Amino acid sequence: MSRLFALFVALLLTATTATAQQQYRLRPGDVLRIDILEDSSLNRQEFILPDGRINVPLAGSILAGGRTVSQVQANITTALAPNFAAPPTVFVSVVGLGGSGEAIEQANLIDVYIAGEAANPGKRQIEAGTTLLQFLGEVGGFSRFAAIKRLQLRRPSPQGGEQIFIINYRDIERGAPIKSNIIMKDGDTLVVPQRRLFE
Repeated sequence: MSRLFALFVALLLTATTATAQQQYRLRPGDVLRIDILEDSSLNRQEFILPDGRINVPLAGSILAGGRTVSQVQANITTALAPNFAAPPTVFVSVVGLGGSGEAIEQANLIDVYIAGEAANPGKRQIEAGTTLLQFLGEVGGFSRFAAIKRLQLRRPSPQGGEQIFIINYRDIERGAPIKSNIIMKDGDTLVVPQRRLFE
């Protein structure tokens, strides 16, 4: 009897968690897990950018902020459909919440983000004074869809808007001298764009 009760409780908790995820409105900073049953090479974790969008190979830019998981899942399925013989089976789940809970005050750490075609997109806490090159060494590489010749470092400007620095990581790999190694600042977002055809 106790086994049956434990199984019932486990199923109830699973159903409650799934329902909560389906009703939750996604926000910038959240991290989504995307799985495509028909092509596992497209499986990834995607960080929701400050503009509320995510980038999915073959689907492009998808609006996620303010939407539910099921809405995002349906949009990805629709965007991917032309690339498959039949509409693909897409699963989307929330694996990390941005901005939830109390912020931990640590004077020597800053929050930076990596988005797009990174191996592990999301929010990172790094030591103040970390250079861009050091940060690139910490992020775990890029996906096979990454356009590493045109990385974008987006930095919020105190006057509003943002500064954008374009970085050619391929040149760095080849040993090209770095004229000015940028120091990462709190709130920086490194965007790794998707590679174009024949790029």
